[in-house]
Amino acid sequence: MSAGAADRLVGLVAALRAHGVRIGTGETVDAAGAAAVLGFADRALLREGLAATLLHTHDQRRLFDTVFDLYFPHGVGAPRQDPGDRDGLRDRLARALADDDRALLARLAVEAVDGYGGYGSSPGTDGWSSYQALERLRPQTLLARVRDDVRARGGGDGFAGRLLEDEIRRRIETFRALVATEARRRVAERRGRDEIARRAVAPTADRVDFLYAGQDRLAELRRTVQPLARKLATRLAARRRRAARGTIDLRRTLRGSLSTGGVPMRPVLRRRRPARPELVLLCDVSGSVAGFSDFTMLLVQALHDQFSKVRAFAFVNRVDEVTGLLRHGGADPRGLGSLIRAEASVTGYHGSSDYGVALGEFAQRYGAAVGPRTTVFVLGDARTNMSDPNLPAVREIVGRARRAYWLNPEPRALWGTGDSAAPEYAGLVAMHECRNARQLGALIGRLLPV
Repeated sequence: MSAGAADRLVGLVAALRAHGVRIGTGETVDAAGAAAVLGFADRALLREGLAATLLHTHDQRRLFDTVFDLYFPHGVGAPRQDPGDRDGLRDRLARALADDDRALLARLAVEAVDGYGGYGSSPGTDGWSSYQALERLRPQTLLARVRDDVRARGGGDGFAGRLLEDEIRRRIETFRALVATEARRRVAERRGRDEIARRAVAPTADRVDFLYAGQDRLAELRRTVQPLARKLATRLAARRRRAARGTIDLRRTLRGSLSTGGVPMRPVLRRRRPARPELVLLCDVSGSVAGFSDFTMLLVQALHDQFSKVRAFAFVNRVDEVTGLLRHGGADPRGLGSLIRAEASVTGYHGSSDYGVALGEFAQRYGAAVGPRTTVFVLGDARTNMSDPNLPAVREIVGRARRAYWLNPEPRALWGTGDSAAPEYAGLVAMHECRNARQLGALIGRLLPV
C-alpha cells in the first residue's frame, strides 16, 4: 500500500472515531490488510471490504459511506467537464433515470456540479453547492417524463402506477445523493478532508440531538430502541445479580475474625431481599420535545421486564396516564406520539406547555402512583412559557418517591435562559442533560435502580 493510500485510510479511521465509532488498532490493521488484498481498482469492492473490517453495527453504515466518499472518492482533482446546455443534461438524466443506469448517474452528477454547482468569482470557483446545482437542474420535475418513458419501453409492466412512481422517486433521490457527495468531495479538496469530515458529515443516529432531529433521523432512532433495550437489560440484570449478594457486614465480619486472630478470613455479607422497583415517567409531549419523550417511553417499555410496575403519564398543560397507549403503541412506534395526542387529554384551554399546572394536577390526581419503591423520571425541557413553575408540587412528588430524576434534552448552557425554569427545578430534583440516544442510554443504565 502506498503512503498516500495509507494516509487516506488513517484519516478515514480517525474521522469515524471522531463520530463515535469504536475502532481499535487491530481493526485498523485488518482494514489495511483488506485494502492491500482488494486493491483500489474496484472502488465498490474496497468500500465493502473496509466496511466489513471497521464497522460493528448496521446503523453505522450511513456515516461510513459518507466519510468513505471523502477519503476514497471517484476521482481527485479531475478536470472540469462541460455539461453542455441545461436541457441537454436534463435529457440525458431522464434517460439514465429511466434505465436505472447507476454509472451514468454518477457521471451526470459530476457534470451537474461542474456546470451548476460552483459559485464565486475566482477562476477555480470559491466553493461548491449541491443545493445550487439541484435547484438549477430540478431533477424532481422529471418524474412524469421518466414514468412515461419507462412505460413506453414496456419496462414498467411489473409495476403498479404508485409503485412505479415510488421507484422513480428512489432513483431521483439516489442522483441527488450523488450530487451532494460530489459537491462535498470538491469542498474537501479545497478546505481539507479532515475538516469537512468533522463539520459536514451527519452523525450517527444515536448522536443526533433529539430537539433537532428530522423525521427521517427520528425514524432511524426508533429502530435502535430494541437493540439498546437488550443491551441495557443485560447490564441491569448483571447489576441486580451483584447487588443481591449484598455488601460486607463489618460488625459481623469482625466478630467472626476473632477465631482467626483478627484476620477476616470469611467476610460476612448483608443479605438483600431482591425486589424489582417501580417506575413512573412524566413526559412533556409538546413541540420538538415530543420526539425525545416518545423515544424514552419506547425504550422504557422495552425494558418493562426489569421492573415490577411501569406507569407513564404525558402532559402539555394537562396530564393524563398513557400506560395503556404505550403498550398499544409499542408495535407501531412511529404512531405513538400521534396516538397519545389523539386519545389522551394532555391539553386544556391552550396548546403551550405549562409545567406548573401539569405537575400540580399530577400530584393531586395521581399522587398515589408514587411511593417508597418508586423512581420518578421527568422528561422535558422545563420551559414554562413564563407561567408559575409550581415548585411545591415538585417538592411533594420528590418527597413521596424513593428517587427522582429530570432528563432535559436542552444543552446545559441554555438552562435558565428565556422561559426556562431548569435551575429552579434542578434545586429540587437531580437534573441531567440528555440530548441524544447515546446520553440517554448511559443515563438509564446508570440511574435506573436495582
